[in-house]
Amino acid sequence: MRAYELMVIFNPTVDERTVGPSMEKLLSNVTEAGGTVENVDIWGKRRLAYEIEKQSEGIYVVVNMTTTPDVAQEINRLLSLNETVMRTKLLRPEA
Repeated sequence: MRAYELMVIFNPTVDERTVGPSMEKLLSNVTEAGGTVENVDIWGKRRLAYEIEKQSEGIYVVVNMTTTPDVAQEINRLLSLNETVMRTKLLRPEA
């Protein structure tokens, strides 16, 4: 098991109330594989440093979790297939 930090930027046209439940549904893969989700921090709508897909804002979500590399990569892959997700960044923080 390794610690990961996942940042997701959703399209600003998405209803912010649906972001939390959709992340919980996706992160259920972590707990099913024996990992833990320490924190899901929904920052809300923020201005982007540069335009992505002709959007100047995005809904930011930061997740801290402990899981296996395979599960982390699978979550990142599923997020990249989601049309409402503009960007993802999966990191292993310095210990």
